[in-house]
Amino acid sequence: QVQLVESGGGLVQPGGSLRLSCEASGFTISGRAMSWHRQAPGKERELVALISGASHTPVYTDSVKGRFTISRDDARNTVYLQMDNLYPEDTALYYCKAHRGAGVWGQGTQVTVSS
Repeated sequence: QVQLVESGGGLVQPGGSLRLSCEASGFTISGRAMSWHRQAPGKERELVALISGASHTPVYTDSVKGRFTISRDDARNTVYLQMDNLYPEDTALYYCKAHRGAGVWGQGTQVTVSS
C-alpha cells in the first residue's frame, strides 16, 4: 500500500522547535522530489519546503527561510522538516507530499505554536 505517514507535531511555545518526519511505504522516495505543505484554519494549503530528488536541493517559502530545514534520508525512505524559532503564525496542519504521479499525500500532523 502506497502511503506517507507524518509524525512529530505537537504544541510548542513561540521560539521553540519541532522536527517533523514523513515515512513512505509501498514505494521508494529515492529520485523523487518531496515536499512539506501546511494549511491553517480558513486558509489555503501552501508549500512550505521542497527537496529535489536528484541533487537534494532545498527550496523554501519566504516566511520560513532561515528557520526551517528540509532534509531526506533515502535509505530510511523518510523526509524531515526541522522547524526552529517557531512563530504563532506557523500553527497549521502540516502535510508531506511525494511527487509521484498525481502526488501522494500524508494525513497530516498538527503543529500548534502558542504560549
